[in-house]
Amino acid sequence: MTTLAMNPPSDDSQATRGSLLARLKNWDDADSWQDFSRTYERLILGVARKSGLTEAECEDVLQEVLLSVAKKVGEFESDPARGSFKNWLLNLTRWRITDQFRKRSGLPPMSAAPERPADQTATVERVADPAGALVEKVWEEEWQMSVMEAALARLRRQVKPKHFQIFELYNLRQWSAPQVARELGITRVQVYLVHHRLTKQLKEEVTRLEQQLR
Repeated sequence: MTTLAMNPPSDDSQATRGSLLARLKNWDDADSWQDFSRTYERLILGVARKSGLTEAECEDVLQEVLLSVAKKVGEFESDPARGSFKNWLLNLTRWRITDQFRKRSGLPPMSAAPERPADQTATVERVADPAGALVEKVWEEEWQMSVMEAALARLRRQVKPKHFQIFELYNLRQWSAPQVARELGITRVQVYLVHHRLTKQLKEEVTRLEQQLR
């Protein structure tokens, strides 16, 4: 995929994030939860798999994390001391992964432990967390990939199918402009124009997602 320079989130992202998190407090808001799931299910499952869990254990982690978000998002949204949503979600995921390893060893889960601000972790949790270092290592990579996939999915829904096809062939599959033009019966100029416009739009979608739930 062609490298895209990501714009840093703006200072007013707290308001944007708060708005979306507030909507997640309503369990009946299917659209907001679907948007959340599209972005973060892949992230949570990907990190769980790379931690060495089975597929069934990964699904358990996903279910427990989503339930925790549903139950606690109201408290998080109203308490800035908890830190960033991104780190809060990381801690939720890491603790649930650790629960699965503890279950394998016949140990009780840590899920009932009080949740702390994103930058605080109890000593006992650090010691009893066999997947902690690995989870933190892969989290950022998986996060960026999940956000990019969600942004691409949004872009696909927003633009004309022909334009997204041009973008997909030129930007994602890295066909040459002449090859794309021949395949689709268009000019090179059209390829370049679509590339320029949709690349800008994709960056905006990535930034928007990062702002909403960072």
